[in-house]
Amino acid sequence: MKLYSTNNHDLNVDFPTAVFNSMPLDKGLYMPVNIPVLDQEFIQQIDQYTLPQIAFKVASALLDHAIPAADLQKIIDEAFNFEAPVVPLEAETYVLELFHGPSLAFKDFGARFMSRIMAYFLKDGEQLLDVLVATSGDTGGAVALGFLGVPNTRVTILYPKGKVSEIQELQLCTNGENIHAIEVDGTFDDCQHLVKQAFADEELNRKLRLTSANSINISRLIPQTLYYFNAYAQLRRAGKKEVIFSVPSGNFGNIAAGLLAYKMGLPVKQFIAATNVNDTVPRYLKTGVYETKPSIQTYANAMDVGAPSNWVRIMDLFNQDKAALQEVLKSYSYTDEETLKGIHSIYEQFGYIACPHTAIAWLALEDYKKENPQENATGVFLSTAHACKFPDVFSEEMSSKIQIPVHVQELSAKLKHAEKMDTVYDSFKSYLTTFY
Repeated sequence: MKLYSTNNHDLNVDFPTAVFNSMPLDKGLYMPVNIPVLDQEFIQQIDQYTLPQIAFKVASALLDHAIPAADLQKIIDEAFNFEAPVVPLEAETYVLELFHGPSLAFKDFGARFMSRIMAYFLKDGEQLLDVLVATSGDTGGAVALGFLGVPNTRVTILYPKGKVSEIQELQLCTNGENIHAIEVDGTFDDCQHLVKQAFADEELNRKLRLTSANSINISRLIPQTLYYFNAYAQLRRAGKKEVIFSVPSGNFGNIAAGLLAYKMGLPVKQFIAATNVNDTVPRYLKTGVYETKPSIQTYANAMDVGAPSNWVRIMDLFNQDKAALQEVLKSYSYTDEETLKGIHSIYEQFGYIACPHTAIAWLALEDYKKENPQENATGVFLSTAHACKFPDVFSEEMSSKIQIPVHVQELSAKLKHAEKMDTVYDSFKSYLTTFY
């Protein structure tokens, strides 16, 4: 497998290089030189395959012998040992539940695969691998659990002070061992900027072996393609053939993976990027002007991203052709007030309790259907996190019906520790060089 930088298509690296050096020094992002199109026989018979079988087929095609088949199968079996069911709410509306992994968020797919890929390529006696990750909510918890105890790694997680839920913070700050948390007095964008500055710092990179666990890392993106294929397989079993995916979108890694799956031959009729008031992409698709802005705190905190990193990958997939992209991608944004109404509407109509991110995806699907009343494809909105992570947004009646997994209940009894830091890069650099 060869990959290039979105800022320089002539820069080619192999898969391990892209995994361990997650962002090129030119500040682009890595993309596959060749995007394989899966054979139609597999697509037509996909309903006969299990999630691990689909994962192996998709990953094998993308990785192109970067990892021997037996080793890749073992990685997949370990990483994806939980389900991602498509649950019907009504005849042509389904929810894809991606919160059945250990951190109760869709990011378990990426984090568990990535941690095992890195462990596979790490050699005994090599320099310690320092994994940096900025989180607006769920990424940190998934990465922490994915890397906990992985030999020869140290993980540093940056999160914005007061802008993650209590359960999310506990998942970041109670692990110990090789997992370290930093509470940044700023926004998620500030956290992400600190990480990007570290990767662009040549002096720091000469001292430390840095990589990222954010969705800028290609080994996070690849496994996220598989649950789109797996969802389609489940819909085929239910007799459905055409599908629309509505995706909660913040850093746009989730929907970038869906669009990559589409380019690999997954027959998706429409993608919908559903955002909160951090609406950089909906504004761009409407006006043609791509203008980032400081992130705004919302109930859907994992989507509080004003400068989505993965947007460059999406534009690259479509060769910078906005018109071609708009044929496949629509986008809608919602306020906190609309999000709360969406949560209650889903509960009243279906008795289903959705987290804020999930509710936004449902709202976008509903608005798309209203704008396209002739549309008869099956709509699937992605549920990216367990409702128990967001207790403040639910009514007393709804809260009483949310079942909190035992391993999450036990977090409150653990010792919590996080370093406190400002948004000045020198503070972060000093921490990394002195702490390590």
